[in-house]
Amino acid sequence: MTPALGETKTLGETRTLGLPRTLGLALVFIWFFIGGIAHFVFTELEMKIVPPSLPEPRLLVLVSGALELIGALGILFSPTRRIAGWGLILLTIAVTPANIFMWQHPHLFPEVPYWALTLRLPLQLLLLACIWWSTKAPEGR
Repeated sequence: MTPALGETKTLGETRTLGLPRTLGLALVFIWFFIGGIAHFVFTELEMKIVPPSLPEPRLLVLVSGALELIGALGILFSPTRRIAGWGLILLTIAVTPANIFMWQHPHLFPEVPYWALTLRLPLQLLLLACIWWSTKAPEGR
């Protein structure tokens, strides 16, 4: 049987990740699962944050949404957790230009307070740390 969220299987034994890492995984899952769905439900809105220098905003939004969903599902299972985690890390880095674009052009996003646009960048670093920490292989005991 494949270990699920909160467990990992190494060398034939199943280990519990512990409550903090399980909560970290849950946070990462919820963040990317809801975010991925939003890319499909609110495509036009998501397209607004794609910097104009990038081609095919609709395609970028839909592909990044699909990758968010795949990554969110991938972290639920021990065999795919680490690679899905690295995929979400790379995806988070890849969408950083959109976050910077929003921060640099707050007048285009009047519905979002400037403090939220500013806070989003350091929170992205915390998200990256949470993805890395919660999806890494547990240390042997």
